Amino acid sequence: MLHDDAWRDAFDFTSHFREDFYACLTRRGDTLFELTDAMLCENGPVTSPVDLTLVAEHRRGHGALYDALNCGRIDQAGLRRALAVLPQPKAADHRLVLAVDVSNWLRSDAPTSPDRLFCHVYGRNGRSSDQFVPGWPYSFVAALETGRTSWCQILDAVRLGPDDDVAEITAAQVRRVVTDLVEGGQWEEGDPDILIVFDAGYDAPRMAWLLAGLPVEVLGRMRSDRVMRRPAPSLKEYAQSYRRGGRPPKHGAEFRFAKPETWGEPDAATVQVTDRYGTAEALAFDRLHPKLTTRSAWIDHTAELPVIEGTVIRLKVDRLPGGADPLPLWLWSSATGLTCHDVDLRWQAFLRRFDLEHTFRFAKQTLGWTRPKLRTPEAADRWTWIVIAAHTQLRLTRAAAADLRRPWEKPSEPSRLTPARVRRGFRNLRPHLHNPARAPKPTTPGPGRPLGSKNQRPATRYDVGKTTTRPATVTERNRRKAHKG
Repeated sequence: MLHDDAWRDAFDFTSHFREDFYACLTRRGDTLFELTDAMLCENGPVTSPVDLTLVAEHRRGHGALYDALNCGRIDQAGLRRALAVLPQPKAADHRLVLAVDVSNWLRSDAPTSPDRLFCHVYGRNGRSSDQFVPGWPYSFVAALETGRTSWCQILDAVRLGPDDDVAEITAAQVRRVVTDLVEGGQWEEGDPDILIVFDAGYDAPRMAWLLAGLPVEVLGRMRSDRVMRRPAPSLKEYAQSYRRGGRPPKHGAEFRFAKPETWGEPDAATVQVTDRYGTAEALAFDRLHPKLTTRSAWIDHTAELPVIEGTVIRLKVDRLPGGADPLPLWLWSSATGLTCHDVDLRWQAFLRRFDLEHTFRFAKQTLGWTRPKLRTPEAADRWTWIVIAAHTQLRLTRAAAADLRRPWEKPSEPSRLTPARVRRGFRNLRPHLHNPARAPKPTTPGPGRPLGSKNQRPATRYDVGKTTTRPATVTERNRRKAHKG
């Protein structure tokens, strides 16, 4: 057990968050709140929502549970603000580091559920190839901690729909989260910019363009076949190279990731010795930008295409924890003029992004995020926010949790407890926390459908996939505009 101050702070923060969470449950709030407590006090993994009604912390019946999931209401904006004002984890340089990633709720056997998309999965059912399975993709934003840990603080979750552009929806989501953090006092003038970490599924330069005006720095992974451009030569350099004159170029020489002869000398180079990866060598090349064209994501951009400069970092390690062949890792940062120390902080922050994968695994395997067979996406959104609220309470109470380990498990320090171990003792911590839920009123279940009768209103079947496509060329864009006009 820890000092009394740690207990007091953990209980105070958790109790205040429980009050804010209950205030955000504007319809069927008592049932949804007790459902969250039952999820935390269940002895084993959550396999079905109806099983949680048998837990002592859930004082209502299974009918109330399904009614709350189908007809309840959660103030998502208020819950986002309640999450933003909590103590946030910081990186080694006291900087907020946010990770953005998509996790899929697969629903291949739900033809009556709308808004499903084809979700990319890899290695499912023992197969080594990638597949596309119908489901609901969710975009998550989480604050990362420093060091090796399986903890992070989820700040927002948005379900991606058939009509959504992933980059624009994600940029709006990140902008909303950063605004809430600034208004909640997590960032002040003079603090280092908030670092936003993206994986290879996002175009980092475009995300930096969409997030312009915020105190953020974008750090994203890039494919190894990308081609960047150096800064355009100055007028004096151009006059010396081209005696006959002409229009000065907008872009400089090419920088091909796959051709080392185009790299030149790096602007910064570091070598670090790590425990998990061996020797890590990082090379940084300053002021590189992609050559944009009026196609694909920039098809609707009518003004002059921007030049988005940043720093390209190439990371090479000796080994990987899984034993696979370590390929070079390419990163792009929207910041320029980075020193060797700054470069090390960037690639170390990107490696911390994989802590979010532990949270996804814990949410799916232990908290049962993707277990319910819910028909409507609105009910799935409510269940998702309940899982986020439950995980947040585990993070806030971990300083007061005891190590209730199994006989075959190794002892762990209180500061190194995993979310699963903290959850084992949450039932012992719950009596010390504020419980705003009201006692249930006595009632009797409804008659339901008459015995032997058939359903006269079959559910509607929905197609899977995108319903809105982006024009591939300017000609197609103009033809669509003319057709609408």
